[in-house]
Amino acid sequence: MPLRIEDYALIGDRRTAALVGRNGSIDWLCLPRFDSPACFAGLLGTDDHGHWQLEPAEAYETSRRYVGDSGVLETTFTTASGTVRLTDLMPRGDRRADVIRRLEGVTGRVEMRHEWRVRLDYGSVRPWVRREVLPGGDGRPDEHVITAIGGPDRLVLRGPRLPHATDHTHTDRFDVAEGDSLLFACVWMPSHEPLTDLGPLEDVVDRTRAEDEAWLRDGCSRVPHADAVRRSLLTLRLMTHEETGGIVAAPTTSLPEAFGGSRNWDYRFCWLRDAALTIGALLEAGYQDEARLWRDWLLRAVAGDPEDLQVLYAVDGARRLTEHELEHLPGYEGSRPVRIGNGAVTQRQHDVLGEVMEAMAQLRERGDDPDGNAWALQRALVDDLAKHWREPDRGIWEIRGEPRHFTHSRAMVWVAFDRAVRAIETHGLDGPLEEWRRIRDEVREEVLTRGYDAERNCFVQHYDGRDLDASVLMLPWHGLIAPDDPRMLGTIEAVERELLHEGLVLRYRTDSGVDGLDGEEHPFLACSFWLVTAYAGAGRLDDAHALLDRLVDLANDVGLLAEEHDPTTGRAVGNFPQAFSHLALVRAAFSLAEA
Repeated sequence: MPLRIEDYALIGDRRTAALVGRNGSIDWLCLPRFDSPACFAGLLGTDDHGHWQLEPAEAYETSRRYVGDSGVLETTFTTASGTVRLTDLMPRGDRRADVIRRLEGVTGRVEMRHEWRVRLDYGSVRPWVRREVLPGGDGRPDEHVITAIGGPDRLVLRGPRLPHATDHTHTDRFDVAEGDSLLFACVWMPSHEPLTDLGPLEDVVDRTRAEDEAWLRDGCSRVPHADAVRRSLLTLRLMTHEETGGIVAAPTTSLPEAFGGSRNWDYRFCWLRDAALTIGALLEAGYQDEARLWRDWLLRAVAGDPEDLQVLYAVDGARRLTEHELEHLPGYEGSRPVRIGNGAVTQRQHDVLGEVMEAMAQLRERGDDPDGNAWALQRALVDDLAKHWREPDRGIWEIRGEPRHFTHSRAMVWVAFDRAVRAIETHGLDGPLEEWRRIRDEVREEVLTRGYDAERNCFVQHYDGRDLDASVLMLPWHGLIAPDDPRMLGTIEAVERELLHEGLVLRYRTDSGVDGLDGEEHPFLACSFWLVTAYAGAGRLDDAHALLDRLVDLANDVGLLAEEHDPTTGRAVGNFPQAFSHLALVRAAFSLAEA
């Protein structure tokens, strides 16, 4: 059965990622890409939906860590008879994906249990499994392996001791003594390719750690909670496809916003909003190459008619992400439905272009638009927004109720036109300057009047009501209003009164019915980080530090954050790890350092 969400850690090869439990079980892995069908889907069901586990056969205690500033995970099992260490990683490769697991005896002698249960297509397909012998190359002996084939996928299990077939799974028990070291690998490759020599089974722990640590720079040493910032940057990197540049919102689908509820969504795609905000966080930390890779992904993904702009795309820029439900999976702790694809792909969300324009402006300020293609795309998108900006939308939270004039969306419309005007005025680019200035000024005046409740001295969720929304905390972030403006100070106080739940920030009150969904949700971690930034801008530095301290402590034992947090039970909630949470942590830390 799956563990608590916070009991998992992430490993990945920057094409896909796996969740590894404290019990040595890989319960979620999509191959060969983040948004591919899962071959280990036990996270959303039971062990029979696929997992790969190495754990002591006797009672044990667990400790774990990432090795240095890397994505190499180390889990130590301590039993009455001894101690073993399990090191997990996914080295980067070309047309195949490898999960490497190194098992070492530290003290004494420990009996280990090994189970490899492959279930393709989200746990629905039992593959054709058999033992095979691969001819050795370069003087190496032949290699015995286990292969699992189904449809387009082939998984190959390698190692010095292979498990035995038992009732549609493969299991084994063996002893590991002090000084022993056993290396296992699960390799994905296309099923149509001939199974030939896979090369030597290499211990690549040191190489992978060195690659990660060479990437991580010293630019975040000046910020509070620098260790958490570094871990967040590494996590964001693991969720960025190294070839396409697409940044996924999370490597998982359908981890619930409330256990047993129906607010379960597929986040294994690239939201323009999340990706643009991630780029802002990376640029702030000095990672311009990664930002440039995303810019190129954007140009490819949205190429074509500006009216066809989507709010999210597949990792490679594909557009068809039709949402449907997997009836065979019972869901995490009975939370159904389990969804694949995301219906938000058809929504109009006006804020998205504002976030994209902001990220592109930050790149341009660093001299990064050498051929002008990025501006040509931006101009076409802003021209299209000029035709539609008065229309209601679904907002940053992708509501499934009626479209409205959301204050945050309107503010981001202002950002889109403001950054377009700046591009003309500052960088000499061409465009209808006077028209865009007029729209920009009109939108700002509208936000400051219709989006503001003068009686309560706060900005509201949308023009037609008085409810609050945490997204309005971001208005100063983008420059629409000063962070210490009395209207923002009043908004912060209103958020404290109406959206705090045990000291953490809710996105909005679900009982308003604005989102068209049943059920409730827990505090949204990114919103709490936004409050840190708002405190910093308002000069409430003690409050900002205190809240940031608490939020960093909500990360699990290896520094990962989910989408939401249940303060009553102390459990992580929602898809995990969540890019939005980690990028908001980075931005909050830098905002506090600047303040």
